[in-house]
Amino acid sequence: MEQYHIHESDLVIEGKTWSAGFFARMPHPDGRPYGTFRAYTLLVDGDRLEFRNCVFENTSGPQAQAGQAPALYLDGDGIRLTDCVLRGHQDTLFLAPLPEKEIIPGGFLGPKQFAPRKNHTVYFKNCLIEGGIDFIFGGATAYFDSCEFRSVEPGFVFAPSTPKDVKEGFVARNCRFTRTENVADGSCHIARPWRNYAKVRIEDCFLDAHISREGFHDWDKPEARETMEFVEIRSFGPGACPEGRPDYVRVIR
Repeated sequence: MEQYHIHESDLVIEGKTWSAGFFARMPHPDGRPYGTFRAYTLLVDGDRLEFRNCVFENTSGPQAQAGQAPALYLDGDGIRLTDCVLRGHQDTLFLAPLPEKEIIPGGFLGPKQFAPRKNHTVYFKNCLIEGGIDFIFGGATAYFDSCEFRSVEPGFVFAPSTPKDVKEGFVARNCRFTRTENVADGSCHIARPWRNYAKVRIEDCFLDAHISREGFHDWDKPEARETMEFVEIRSFGPGACPEGRPDYVRVIR
């Protein structure tokens, strides 16, 4: 089994597949577990790359057996993915930068643990992203246009750690929040804040019935309600429930 890296910038990459099964609980050759940020399938830290019709997958399996297992770790600026597929369970897609500080010592163990935190903007169009818990997470500004977010187990789609001084976090427009057959009604949330200044905005999105009545969660951080920005605009479908959203969510019908 091999991990993959792309360090170059200004490339167009089409029709490639990267697949591996590394996961957080897996023993690393150094005697410690891999942890979240060493368990990726592909690490990309070049700028201005474009991926078309590519597949990124982590095959380690459900969260209960593997824990965190990123398929794609993006740490570059101006990266674009079009018509791509990302498959995983917990932490499928990480969008750097990392937060400034760890909560758990050693929690950021990996290739970028001590790297300067640089703000990035990335773009996704017509992509399918599958996962379970926090399957799109990180501090980047990320725009998702006409994408599908498919929950494969109960959990949370977005877990942003937007830096305090960054205007926008994760933005989804004309997207679909769907599920596999095993995912029950009301068992998933749109987002929760990995860090207190988390930002998520969804616009004109379809929400299937697996999205819970409250839709969003504060991750049991009442203090985050004062600083995070969760915005939901013109959602539709069986999971759209503006009257059920918490008062810290801005809902526009």
